[in-house]
Amino acid sequence: DGWLGRVDVVHPVLWAVNVSLAAVWESLGVTPAAVVGHSQGEIAAAVVAGGLSLADGARVVALRSQAIRAIAGRGGMLSLAAGREEVEQWLARWPGVGVAVVNGPQATVVSGEPDALDELAAHAGAQGVRARRVPVDYASHGVHVEQIRDRIESDLAGLTPAPSRVPLYSTVTGGLLDTTSMDAGYWYAG
Repeated sequence: DGWLGRVDVVHPVLWAVNVSLAAVWESLGVTPAAVVGHSQGEIAAAVVAGGLSLADGARVVALRSQAIRAIAGRGGMLSLAAGREEVEQWLARWPGVGVAVVNGPQATVVSGEPDALDELAAHAGAQGVRARRVPVDYASHGVHVEQIRDRIESDLAGLTPAPSRVPLYSTVTGGLLDTTSMDAGYWYAG
C-alpha cells in the first residue's frame, strides 16, 4: 500500500510502462498510425509520437506528479457511469465538484472535495447510476490544480517540444495537435 499509493511514484511508473511497451512493439515492427493518451498517458503518447524527448517526457511526468503531492489529502475523484450532460446537471448542487475526465458516452469522472464527492455518489446511487471513488486523495483535472499552476509552469519551463513523427490526438484540445505546442502551459492544462 505504501509507496505505490503515492502519485509521485505511480504516475512515473505507469508512464515508464507505457513508453517501454511502445518501444517493444516498435522493435517488433508495430508502429502506430496515431497516438492518444490521458494525463500521464498523454505524456507517454508525446514521447512515442516524437513530440517530446524521452528525457523531457520523464521530466514532465516526474515534476508534475511531485507538484500534485502538494494538493494531496484535500480532494478526490469519482467515476460515474453517466454521460457528461447528466453529470453536469447534478453538479449544480455541488459547486466544489467539476468534470475532470470524459472517458466515454456513459463514463464521466469528477473531482473535488471529498464530502461533496460522497454526497454525489449517494445521489448517483439513488438514481441507479454506478459511482466508484477513484483511489486517490487529490482532485486532479479540476480547480484544485490551480493551486499548483505556478509550480508546474516554473518546473517545466524550458521544455523543447518538437514536431511529431506520428500524429498525436490531444485529450486537452480534443483534436490533432501540433506537438511543438506541448510546453509548460500545455502540461498544466493536461
